[in-house]
Order: sequence, then C-alpha cells, then structure tokens
Amino acid sequence: MVRAGPVGTHLSASGLDIFGDLRKMNKRQLYYQVLNFAMIVSSALMIWKGLIVLTGSESPIVVVLSGSMEPAFHRGDLLFLTNFQEDPIRAGEIVVFKVEGRDIPIVHRVIKVHEKGNGDIKFLTKGDNNEVDDRGLYKEGQNWLEKKDVVGRARGFLPYVGMVTIIMNDYPKFKYALLAIMGAYVLLKRES
Repeated sequence: MVRAGPVGTHLSASGLDIFGDLRKMNKRQLYYQVLNFAMIVSSALMIWKGLIVLTGSESPIVVVLSGSMEPAFHRGDLLFLTNFQEDPIRAGEIVVFKVEGRDIPIVHRVIKVHEKGNGDIKFLTKGDNNEVDDRGLYKEGQNWLEKKDVVGRARGFLPYVGMVTIIMNDYPKFKYALLAIMGAYVLLKRES
C-alpha cells in the first residue's frame, strides 16, 4: 500500500523506505547491521586474498571481455588462473598478461617461446580469433613478453558467468538498479 502525504509519496508500507527503517532501529540494531556488513566485506576480501596465495596469481579469476579468443573462450566466460613461477611457459598455453600502458589484462594463446641458456624465457602471443600476433598490442618497441608480464595461466572456466560483470560495466544504471533491488530484498526478508 502506498500512502500519499503532504510532503510526497511514502513507500514504508511496502518496506522500501530504507531511511525510515534505519530511524526505527535502536543503536544496538544499527551497530549489528553495520557489523554484519563489515563481516561480509571482510570475508570476501579474505577469500580473495586466500585465492591469490593458493593460485600464485595476483588475479585468480578474470572475465573474458572480447571475442579475440573464440572459439576457445567467449565474451563473458569466467577464467580460473594459476601462476606458479616454477612452471615453464609453453606454446599453446593460454595466458593472461598485462602490458605497460594498458589497464586491462589480455587473454591470449602463446604461439612462440624462446628459451635462453640462462633460463630466461621470452614468448609471443596471439588471440585465436585474430589474424596477426600481439606485437601491435605490446608497448612500443617490445616484441616479446616475459614471465613478469604474466598475470596467470588459464586452468579452467565457467561459460558466460561473467556476463553480469560486463553488463554492469557497460550499463552503470543496471548496476545501481540491481543494488537497489538487492537492498530492498534484504530489508523485506528482515521484516518477514
């Protein structure tokens, strides 16, 4: 039920008046809600940091953002990465790498590897769906990648699970609407 008052429309009857619900809470309830939220955030951070330690990758989970790796991976696929330094990089392996001057890591396949006698490895990458290698993507004057450029190596994936992330980045209003719906759901669940 929606009640109209002299100031405007109030949605407290449907449970969507968030500020009204906050005003009704005593200090102990409010502290409890803040503490619950802090526990959820810290738990997520601990899980993320634990995955970083277990996988050896600074970013153990990434979303494929383009179609350059089709048909192996499609836009929106969620990749699970590891990056153990003792594992050698081999041709045919799919790596996620960062290039100086670019913010977003790139997911492509290693097509050539050059190993020197002293153990240094340099390699060249290419997207499966691209016509040419990635030398045009590397920083100016760079012809090969090195191990230090690798964020991780693909070990598994979930198809299209990352589309939620892509949609939220492409359509920011959708992200805020989704957050509002989730907040309303939590409040309604708490009242029942």
